[in-house]
Amino acid sequence: MAARAAESPNNLEHSGTDFLFSFHAMATPCEVRLETDDADLAKAAGHAVEWEARRIEQKFSRYKSDSVVGLINAAGGREMAVDAETAHLLNFAAKCFQVSNGLFDITSGVLRRIWRFDGSDNVPANAQIRSLCQLIGWQKVTWKPPAIRLPPGMEIDLGGLAKEYAVDKALAAICEITSLPALVNFGGDLRVSGPRAHGKRWKVAIESVDASGHAAGLLELVDGALATSGDSRRFLLKDGVRYGHILNPRTGRPIEHAPRSVTVAAATCVEAGMIATLAVLQGKGAEAFLKREGARAWCIR
Repeated sequence: MAARAAESPNNLEHSGTDFLFSFHAMATPCEVRLETDDADLAKAAGHAVEWEARRIEQKFSRYKSDSVVGLINAAGGREMAVDAETAHLLNFAAKCFQVSNGLFDITSGVLRRIWRFDGSDNVPANAQIRSLCQLIGWQKVTWKPPAIRLPPGMEIDLGGLAKEYAVDKALAAICEITSLPALVNFGGDLRVSGPRAHGKRWKVAIESVDASGHAAGLLELVDGALATSGDSRRFLLKDGVRYGHILNPRTGRPIEHAPRSVTVAAATCVEAGMIATLAVLQGKGAEAFLKREGARAWCIR
């Protein structure tokens, strides 16, 4: 029940044929849209999603000392056994590291100590970057499921996977309650249970990369998930150069020539998020990567 202890105010609204349940978790706005006229059912589905979001946040947040990630990072070089769910995510992270040739690396989160993407011009010094790069490299981690051991000073950060994983788990929680059409959206990463009533499609806007507030496009979704990776909100700007928040673990610096935004459609939100992030990590080769992967994607420069 600890995951529910930190609940923030939530809201239930009726809109046409839907109920919209909204709350804030994982530092992002979250919403559940259920096609029903039953307020009690919509509330139950919303609470199930919120509980799952907070459970995953509590378990995998690098900001919480009592989370699994916090305990792994504080182990000081000692081996630590993890549960099956954590092992599943670590195995997935290891696969991403392999297929990206080391560009997707969950040990690179230490760079957040010096890179703060708040829209300012505070670009870290080269010496700071070089120092932290010594603490990066999944290949330095001993991972023999279910046991993990980090070299002293190194950390892991599952932030690049946890939100998308939470979307998938949240939708599964709804499907245990009802078979009615549902959409789960955590900060623009979303998944639907299937088509709307009478086979209608869900309409989803792609966020613009500028400050206009207008949508860059409108997609229609029947099934599956969408995830977006980009720098529209988190960046630095110095001497006319924009530094996006997705970092290259090899250099300790933002990816050069990266797209402003990549949106990917896939069967699950985890899969969509992985492909979108890997595309951005390719820099100027993002479009070629998406084409090779056969991904249904929208890339904005």
